[in-house]
Amino acid sequence: MTSALPALNLLCHPATPCPLALQVSATLHWQASGMLLRYRVSGQVADIQLPPAATPGAADGLWQHTCMEAFVSPVWAAHYREFNFSPSGQWAAYCFSAERQRDTDTEARRPIQPTLRMEHTSEQFDLWAELPATALPPASSLCLGLSAVIETRDGHRSYWALQHPRPDRPDFHHRGGWREMPSVAPNPPTATA
Repeated sequence: MTSALPALNLLCHPATPCPLALQVSATLHWQASGMLLRYRVSGQVADIQLPPAATPGAADGLWQHTCMEAFVSPVWAAHYREFNFSPSGQWAAYCFSAERQRDTDTEARRPIQPTLRMEHTSEQFDLWAELPATALPPASSLCLGLSAVIETRDGHRSYWALQHPRPDRPDFHHRGGWREMPSVAPNPPTATA
């Protein structure tokens, strides 16, 4: 069973205006196996610099080029996970105990491997990222930060998010840019008589 929330538009940060006419959105689907995210970029996509296809796997520094991101946390919890999804097929998964405080011990204990898929035309590209239930905190509501970095062919980067709490610069780790969203528990408890 799959449950989808309406598409959410991502906004470009005013300090990094995009020279291209683009629309960027994200759609969240809950399914029994976990969370499926679809990022859609439409408009002048021919002028976006997409990373070349690479062997799928974990990689750092993906945010330095066109990349989609998701931040996931239980509501009101200090800890959270960051996921980076590259059109190249590479991904990254990080754990934080508090804002920008990396928790490599938890990362080592709970390795995550998302599944990525790209669909690309001359006017639009979709990046699908499936996160297994083990990547998500067990909570009836989650705080989600959905964001994107878009790089043009001339190397200009613009930063897109649900909202931008800092007017001076983009900051995807800032919880003021995240939203609380209902969760469908990947493995709901069974009723007992």
